Amino acid sequence: MQNHILVTGGAGFIGANFVHRWIATEGTNVINLDSLTYAGNLNSLDSLRNDSRHSFVRGDVKDQDLVAQLLRKYRPRAIVHFAAETHVDRAIVHPEEFIQTNVIGTFHLLEAARRYWEGLRSDSHSRFVFLYVSTDEVYGSLGPLESPFHETTPYAPSSPYSASKAAGDHLVHAYYQTYGLPAVITHCSNNYGPFQFPEKLIPLIILNATRGLPLPVYGDGQQVRDWLYVTDHCDAIRLVLAQGRPGETYNIGGCNQKTNLEVVNVICGILDELRQRAVGPRHSSLITHIKDRPGHDRRYAIDTTKILRELGWRPTEYFESGIRKTVEWYLQNLDWVNEVVTGQHREWVRVQYASAS
Repeated sequence: MQNHILVTGGAGFIGANFVHRWIATEGTNVINLDSLTYAGNLNSLDSLRNDSRHSFVRGDVKDQDLVAQLLRKYRPRAIVHFAAETHVDRAIVHPEEFIQTNVIGTFHLLEAARRYWEGLRSDSHSRFVFLYVSTDEVYGSLGPLESPFHETTPYAPSSPYSASKAAGDHLVHAYYQTYGLPAVITHCSNNYGPFQFPEKLIPLIILNATRGLPLPVYGDGQQVRDWLYVTDHCDAIRLVLAQGRPGETYNIGGCNQKTNLEVVNVICGILDELRQRAVGPRHSSLITHIKDRPGHDRRYAIDTTKILRELGWRPTEYFESGIRKTVEWYLQNLDWVNEVVTGQHREWVRVQYASAS
């Protein structure tokens, strides 16, 4: 076994940030498997293009033969499974894609990982870890006064996306219980930061505002989310990979509960300042409320007591500092944005937010 790790979905938003963070902090090799769907982008990994510690392979986690070949070739000590379809809006329109990637893909990856792990020598066998990156959305929706989600909160997914991730959770746990595969699950809250595909709330609002386009807000905008800066999430995953107990779940949250409307207004205020809107219409004048999406969860919040108590992790980025960094990054990286925002993406946004135009 080598001191390498296999990362799936490492050209996506969180995956790419994790790969950058891993190489910068751990310095060991990453085999990056990504099928490069619409949300995966090699430009997010451009600075690693000539770095021998990063090996990119284009392929699908459902391809067991390819995964088995990579495991035999590189003999990694861990698999970190990010690869997933994640956008709730798209799951409502195209649920089958989410079942294929998030359920079937996770099953095939688990099968390949199990066979690889069972064939390892005893020392390598005991070191191997399979880490599955999941979401707080598997727990459903909280009322305004309910306590945050903890690791034993019953599952109550509300969308095809969250249901597909919950199914993946159950498969991973079953492989631990049935085969002994040393697997760990993490549940994160809403991530934000560099390299996020511009269909999610924060980059969509930043980019629409800079172009003078409507800023679509679902319903009354009072949906509450816990916002987690992406590098904090990556650091938590590294810690769970190193010290987490097999068979356990760890919730990773930013401890920053904000309504969607609050988030949009904060972004508008930062843009007013950075783009010197001392006079004239503020960016917030572009806010447009549109019809709420079906099954829209009202509130998410995560209790991070377990990961703090067992592993000593806590987020380091406050929302006010993290969101400013994020806005500045997008303003400074419009070339990256223009590369990822294709005609297909523009058409999706046009149709999805038609009532905001």
